[in-house]
This record gives sequence, C-alpha cells and structure tokens, in this order.
Amino acid sequence: MSPIRSRAARPRLAPFLLPLLAALSLGPASGAGAAAKPQVRAITGFVKIDRANYRQQIQAALKTLDLVREALQKAGYTVQGVRICTQPFPEYVAGLSRDQALAFLRELSALAAKDRFAADIGPAIWTDAGDAGRAELLGEILAGSSVNATIIVAGDDGVHWNAVHAAARVMKYLEAHTPHGQGNFSFAATAEVPDYTPFFPGAHHNGPGRSFSIALESASVVAEAFAGAPPPAVARRRLVQSLGADARSIEQAAERIAAQTGWSYRGIDLSPAPSPNDSIGAALENLTGKPLGSSGTLSAAALLTAALRSLPVKQAGYSGMMLPVLEDARIAQRWSEGRLSLDSLLAYSAVCGTGLDVVPLPGDVSEQQLAAIIGDVASLAVKWRKPLTARLMPVPGKRAGERSEFTGAFLANATIQPLP
Repeated sequence: MSPIRSRAARPRLAPFLLPLLAALSLGPASGAGAAAKPQVRAITGFVKIDRANYRQQIQAALKTLDLVREALQKAGYTVQGVRICTQPFPEYVAGLSRDQALAFLRELSALAAKDRFAADIGPAIWTDAGDAGRAELLGEILAGSSVNATIIVAGDDGVHWNAVHAAARVMKYLEAHTPHGQGNFSFAATAEVPDYTPFFPGAHHNGPGRSFSIALESASVVAEAFAGAPPPAVARRRLVQSLGADARSIEQAAERIAAQTGWSYRGIDLSPAPSPNDSIGAALENLTGKPLGSSGTLSAAALLTAALRSLPVKQAGYSGMMLPVLEDARIAQRWSEGRLSLDSLLAYSAVCGTGLDVVPLPGDVSEQQLAAIIGDVASLAVKWRKPLTARLMPVPGKRAGERSEFTGAFLANATIQPLP
C-alpha cells in the first residue's frame, strides 16, 4: 500500500501530483552486499478527534509519534514518515452542511501538509446500511484534498454489496475529477481489513485513539534471503532469521515508548512493501528463477507470507506479501508484458495480500465492471477471512494497449491490459 518518503507519508506538491517511478534497472539479486535492513515506512497513530479541539489533539499525537520515531532511529532504523488516522469522518462532520464538511476536511488536509504527516479520515461507509450519500461526499473530499480514505465492502457479516457499488462510484468520480485519475491512489475499497492497519489508504479504527502501529518496507530483506534461488526451506529460514531479528528490535523500541506515554502499541505490519530501489517482484524472481507470473509464483507468495506470519512479534494489518502493480518497477514491467492479470493477482491474494493494489484499468471501464471487480475481492476476503483491498486506477481517455501517464516520484507507468 502507500510509501512515504519524509515525515509525511507521500509528500505532495499539490493534491494528486502523485508518484511516477523513474525507469529503474532492478537486477535479480537486489539487496546484495551488506546485510539488508528493513526501513520503517510509517509510524501510524490512531486518534479520536472532535471539531473544536482537533488541532491540539493532532499536535499531542505527533509528539508521541515523534518519540517513537526517535527511538527507532536510535535503534538503527530509517523512518520515512508518520501518519495519523482518525475515526470515521462522518462522526466528526455530523451536523455540518456539505460545504461546511468539505471546508473542515480541507482544513485538516492543510494541517497535514503544514505539519508534514499523512492523514487518513477513515471509512465513509462501514456497513451495508451505510448512507450512500457519504460516498458522493467522499469523492469531493478526495478530489479536493490530499487525505486518504476507504469504504469497507466486507466484514464478518459478509459482502456489503451496497458499499461495493458505492466504492465503484467513488472510483469513477475520481477518475473524472482528478488529473490522470490519480485521486484513486488515495482511496481503496477494503474487505476484512482489521483495525489499526498502518498502511494507507486501508487504515481505520473506531476506538478511543491513543494507539499506534508500524509499517515496514523490507523488499530488500526478502531479495537477499531469496538470492540464488535457494530451496524453499532454506529461503524461509533465511528470511525468518534476518527479518525476525529486526522485527523484535523494532518492537522492543515501540513497547518502551508505549509504556512511557500510555499509548497502546498495536503491532507491526510485516508486509514487505517495495520502494523505488527495491522490488518485491524482483525478490520473488530471485526465488523462482522465472519471471513473475510464471508457474511457481503462487508457491513463492505462499512461502513468503507463511514466513512473515511465523515471526514471534505482535502483528498488525496485512502482514503478507504485497504486489502493488504501479508501485514496483518489476511488477509494472510484468503487467505490461501481460504476464500478470486481475485473475492471477487475485489467485496470489488467496495465499498472501493485499488484493488488487494500484492496478491500471482502461478509462472506459464502467461502474458496473468496477463493482464486479471489487465484489470479487470482497468475496475472496470473506471466503478466507483475510484482509484484502481494491485500489483500482481507471485512466481517463486511455484504452487497453495504451500506456498510463501518471506523474510524480513513486508511481510507475504501465501498459493497460484489457478487462477479462
């Protein structure tokens, strides 16, 4: 899900001047040399705010998150940024007119830009009986600010089909109302995603706040463990040994600050998110010796996720392999080559995560087609009781066979594949 490159998770010069990945040459043995070490992509704080005191509440949260950041840096880890996730925004804009709600949330977005943190305002809809009008409001919010948000389309009560269609409407709105459709980068339909997930835009909570969790960026660690296509048991042992030691060190630092401040430490999301210089796609190819999408990819994904889940630390969020198509140069390349598809990514999601993440789609995809894709992700999540998301990127004016034209520093461009 979303990388950050400073104290703010994904600094933006303006809303939706989002990431473009420069052409990279990622060799199959990424991470060679000195022992690879994970970075901390984000420290995510979960707060409960009210309109009268939200600035003070956020400042207090930032002080705690800075203490966590300093502790992790002293322990030897690079921390890319901090994030703040509020309770669902409909709760604290209740009673406001539409214009007043938009104005308040734009103020919150401006505060995030000023104080250099990334903001997530939680889900607009979290039950199947949710107000569909909130989806329309959410589209306007995301089109005019730099906050992140979700619609929850499945939970323990099954698939939320009304919410599925509401999420599809938001995606079409953002396609039409943001440059290159990049507003969809800040929105996801989420299914079975637990509270206190640190990765954006799937983060959410509805508790008292004063909690934090940690997201890692560790594709380089996986690449090193899988270098040379070792036997599966050896690959797993290498990864558990290398990442396990760092995960325990990070957890110890986090627990010290939790004890010191009275905040609740909710765990680490061990998902090995990629970066512009470290590809999880290339790391998997280290293990299989074949291009991503070939036979053996699903087994590699299962092995990686099983290794992560076995680590003896408190885990949060997805804690499984991510395949974000447009955030990873190698995955974007294999998508453009036609080696990956919506169906193959869903198949891999059955043994890992996070579903369909930053996937480019033709601009003429209909709301009904988007709802069908989101429904597939939700149904798979419900079947296996696992966290999955759909962050889909319809590209306005582009058809299958053409190339996307995203701009920025952290999104790749790729050839758009036809819908199945």
